[in-house]
Amino acid sequence: MTDAVTLQLFTADDLEWLVDQHARLYARDEGFDESFGQLVRQILEDFVTDHDSTCERGWMAMRNGQRLGSIFCVKLDDKNAKLRLFFLVPEARGLGVGKQLLQACMGFARDKGYEKMQLWTHESHEAACALYRKFGWQLLASKPVKSFGVDLIEQSWEIDL
Repeated sequence: MTDAVTLQLFTADDLEWLVDQHARLYARDEGFDESFGQLVRQILEDFVTDHDSTCERGWMAMRNGQRLGSIFCVKLDDKNAKLRLFFLVPEARGLGVGKQLLQACMGFARDKGYEKMQLWTHESHEAACALYRKFGWQLLASKPVKSFGVDLIEQSWEIDL
């Protein structure tokens, strides 16, 4: 067996794992309530049933048959894509897996002719925000919100592709 991380296309078989991991880890690490897992489930169910595979894609990072994380590129309009559900299990953080996922997602968006990408996150996701900055993303807006049962600083980011 190899310890190499590979990216595979997201399939409906990955949905329950992603919902469970998001719900469990964000509840443990940030105190999010059950509404977060419900939102992740809705996003993924919509993707499974409605995504256009010619211009939208999801990836799963895998190592030795184990899921390590995900990232999604979804269409906002003909010129703009949205990065969604960028996620890594704790044991995959700091190994370059996030960089690999982000490169795949942004490369796909460029190849499909998108001119910009947008994303929404929280200030507390410091490692992800540092990676976005490193890749050239710009923070557009930041505001305090009450989401998922906790006080957060919501952020909007964008990059020209």
